[in-house]
Amino acid sequence: MAVLIIILQVVEWIFFVLLTFNVLYLLVFSLASLLRYKQVRGVVREQKCMAVLIPSYKEDAVIADTVHACLQQTYPSDKYEVVVISDRMKPETNDYLRTLPIRLVEVNFERSTKAKSLNEAMRVIGDRYDVAVVLDADNLVSPSFLTEINEAFAQEGVEVVQAHRMAKNLNTDMAFLDAMSEEINNSIFRLGHVNLGLSTALIGSGMAFDYALFKHTMALVDSVGEDREMEFRLLSQGRRFYYLQHTLVQDEKIQTAKDFTNQRRRWLAAQFLYGAAHAPHLLKALLSGRWNYLDKVLQHFLLPRVLLLGILSVLTISVLTVSPLYAVKWVVLWTMLAVALLVAIPRKYYTKRLWLAVLGVPKAFVLMFLNLFRLKDAHKHFIHTQHGVKDT
Repeated sequence: MAVLIIILQVVEWIFFVLLTFNVLYLLVFSLASLLRYKQVRGVVREQKCMAVLIPSYKEDAVIADTVHACLQQTYPSDKYEVVVISDRMKPETNDYLRTLPIRLVEVNFERSTKAKSLNEAMRVIGDRYDVAVVLDADNLVSPSFLTEINEAFAQEGVEVVQAHRMAKNLNTDMAFLDAMSEEINNSIFRLGHVNLGLSTALIGSGMAFDYALFKHTMALVDSVGEDREMEFRLLSQGRRFYYLQHTLVQDEKIQTAKDFTNQRRRWLAAQFLYGAAHAPHLLKALLSGRWNYLDKVLQHFLLPRVLLLGILSVLTISVLTVSPLYAVKWVVLWTMLAVALLVAIPRKYYTKRLWLAVLGVPKAFVLMFLNLFRLKDAHKHFIHTQHGVKDT
């Protein structure tokens, strides 16, 4: 019996140490997001030529609004080109797009990926551009978007920037939770990181790159998780990514439990895949001082927040039931996680709806937990999320 108790205590401490790493990581960068943000902006001496690349796989319902937002820029029209990569969109959608002052690149792959679409588009449009801007087909941007991108690239040394992506819709409880999740990511993995001198995390859209760098890097990428692979490739070279906190990109949030499950399953699979692939390089990165690359690898060993919150809550309640005194450290750790998450949520979300949406967290935890058993080959297939805001 004594041996069993010792084994249980050892297992408990292992769980506690692992979860403490997760919580401390989130707490440090969450608190760092409260520091004063310094806008990335240089003295504009030229207006760079930009290619706005919009991969569009079956995005008939939303692509027109996105294109019109891009065409309403205050940036000089002769200094940018909107390039829509149409993959399996309807003939009538393509016909309409041809009436607009944009470049339409039609593709039809046996197995579609965003990387294939981007690479084909850049092959077609050539090399006359200075900056590649990547948007999703459901994104909306303000008229000053490209002007703000140009100001960022005017700062010496800037090669990659990530805009502040935010929710376009809050029409369902799942969309509201997804919006909060994205803003927590913005606070911890973007604003908190740049405030401490590290690279921001890329999202997959609302990004801009030195065109030559982007084209060269994307040519080496042919995976579903193109944004992760590109991040690792560039960070391993010592590149740094900058965050544009005040440059907003509206992005449609998932609205159903099915979309949540599919999206998170793909993310989980990619996280485990890239974490395992780059873990052997941790020591070398540490010794060579490649802090941004080291940080990115460590991020891939963090539990998704919904899983972390659920597991920590279950363990805290379980230990409290057995021994309230012994559970003090678990209660403290749970409180630290709660503080990290609450600090990272923008004040505008502190409404009655926030507390109602929290009631949906247990459901999200169950869906994420079940996804752990459905990861096989998830990273190998493109899982399309249907866009087009629905009234519910």
